[in-house]
Amino acid sequence: MADTLEFNEIYQEVKGSMNDGRLRLSRQGVIFKNSKTGKVDNIQASELAEGIWRRVALGHGLKLLTKNGHVYKYDGFRESEFDKLSEFFKSHYRLELAEKDLCVKGWNWGTVKFGGQLLSFDIGEQPVFEIPLSNVSQCTTGKNEVTLEFHQNDDAEVSLMEVRFYVPPTQEDGVDPVEAFAQNVLSKADVIQATGDAICIFRELQCLTPRGRYDIRIYPTFLHLHGKTFDYKIPYTTVLRLFLLPHKDQRQMFFVISLDPPIKQGQTRYHFLILLFSKDEDISLTLNMNEDEVEKRFEGRLTKNMSGSLYEMVSRVMKALVNRKITVPGNFQGHSGAQCITCSYKASSGLLYPLERGFIYVHKPPVHIRFDEISFVNFARGTTTTRSFDFEIETKQGTQYTFSSIEREEYGKLFDFVNAKKLNIKNRGHKESMPQTYDEYADSDEDQHDAYLERMKEEGKIREENADDSSDESGEETDESFNPGEEEDDVAEEFDSEVSASSDGGSDREEKRKPAKKAKVVKERKPRKKPSESKKGKDPNAPKRPMSAYMLWLNASREKIKSDHPGISITDLSKKAGELWKGMSKEKKEQWDRKAEDAKRDYEKAMKEYSEGGKSESSKKEKSKKKKQQQQGKGKAERKAAPSKALATSPAKQLGESFKSKEFVSSEESSGDNKKEDSEEEEIASTPPSLEDSASGSD
Repeated sequence: MADTLEFNEIYQEVKGSMNDGRLRLSRQGVIFKNSKTGKVDNIQASELAEGIWRRVALGHGLKLLTKNGHVYKYDGFRESEFDKLSEFFKSHYRLELAEKDLCVKGWNWGTVKFGGQLLSFDIGEQPVFEIPLSNVSQCTTGKNEVTLEFHQNDDAEVSLMEVRFYVPPTQEDGVDPVEAFAQNVLSKADVIQATGDAICIFRELQCLTPRGRYDIRIYPTFLHLHGKTFDYKIPYTTVLRLFLLPHKDQRQMFFVISLDPPIKQGQTRYHFLILLFSKDEDISLTLNMNEDEVEKRFEGRLTKNMSGSLYEMVSRVMKALVNRKITVPGNFQGHSGAQCITCSYKASSGLLYPLERGFIYVHKPPVHIRFDEISFVNFARGTTTTRSFDFEIETKQGTQYTFSSIEREEYGKLFDFVNAKKLNIKNRGHKESMPQTYDEYADSDEDQHDAYLERMKEEGKIREENADDSSDESGEETDESFNPGEEEDDVAEEFDSEVSASSDGGSDREEKRKPAKKAKVVKERKPRKKPSESKKGKDPNAPKRPMSAYMLWLNASREKIKSDHPGISITDLSKKAGELWKGMSKEKKEQWDRKAEDAKRDYEKAMKEYSEGGKSESSKKEKSKKKKQQQQGKGKAERKAAPSKALATSPAKQLGESFKSKEFVSSEESSGDNKKEDSEEEEIASTPPSLEDSASGSD
């Protein structure tokens, strides 16, 4: 027979809600750890009084009753586990695990039994339902009627708020059954009543959450926050943890009280009570109890008269009353020597404290994350500047917390702390853009596949190739347009052609060249847009770039992923594909690598054929372009020659025949392949109309 039994995914019923966790049974007792809060319930074997096995909504359940009246319920067992549990209880706890089913007749009359902290409504010998009296917040009576009101449960979608019992009158004299019923309920109910005087009062304490100044009255069973607008009564049973944290300025202290369930104000829930103290504030405190009562109740942890710093007195009193340890920062020290890190969470700036068993962020909103609920942490580059980085935490439930704007000097200390705590580190940053201090976690990205990064790299390669292709097609034309020497010469000739005296001397030509720079900006920049226009277009006949091994696999597997996860979004599909690719074996990846290499070879071969065919096509295009320009020039020359025909007898005609624009001459020289056609154009332009007519007649 094993000494221990462990069960995962067991649900504990607490105040009407089911909290999942792990249950462990050993010789010493029963231990249940809540997965959500990390709270541990420990039941000693000597305290167990009864064990009941019964069928419930979540399969089968185990109900344990202790000798002091407490009841614990655990659901989620399988029917086959009864024999194993029954034998374990018999051999280690000396208890018979009794089978007792609930009554499902649907009757609404029966008998009420009070057993410890439990009210049981029975029909015959079978229970119909049970109410833990600690859930009752108020009990009121009427004529033959008792009304029970319950605490609201924030974790449940639907909460039971009220139950009414009809109590028939009895013939017994002197005993009111309604009052007897109410007294039994109130004796065990969690009804907060400020009876008697407070043990001590702390006045005008600064509270960050909920914000304001509050008087804190300490009662034996609860804490009373009294403010100008709101009052809160906090039972000590709802206090989960206590934290005492030094501020980064070393002049203030945070005292944090973690609450479950939280205190409520309207729709707002406060899971943490945060008090801020100055280290310089001192107080002398006298407890409202005699010395014997103090010694008997607190066993030396408190004395009747105490003095010291205000934050020390508050934390000391709370520790004694709540009976929980106070958590303080461990041995972590940041770059500045403080035990915390300045960062931002959501829209507010605050302080992140690395503790021995978790992280806590104060103060707006407060966040506490235990190490055992962390799936992984991630160091990411800051979104706005390289002077800072982001620290991301993702829990096993899928909740993600991002603490941003952390100074990069803190990286080394924080990384060493996380590494020492053996937390999983997942890097999703770009290592090429990280500072040198980020090399350690940047290297850890080698095994992680980032689908978004892969896509960006592919698009970058395509853009680079397009830029190379367009620069090859433009040839030397782009280079010539940026040659300042040639531009100045062309502009000077253009301006010289306007004045006949421009050929007289170099001094006149130099004077003409000064305004030519202005004309260069206005006239010569228009044709420069042509190369940029050619860059925009991409040849549709050009071979497409080959895909990477990952992209080939993704195209082949996309439909399968969609069928396995119906309704998945494009973003989630990319993430899921990255995870599948990362987990793929090396042999399967090699198959896709070979396909990618084959595609690359085919691309290179096609690109070679395309480039050879493209050269011949480009030469044909250039010839047709030159021919078109020559035809346009011929038409312009004919239009320019028309006025000289009309003025054949005038002196201006002779001037028109003898004068040739240098601009026209330069274009003639540039087209050396077609000199004959150009000379024919000159003859036509200089031939008188009479000779032209006679020539046509002879033809």
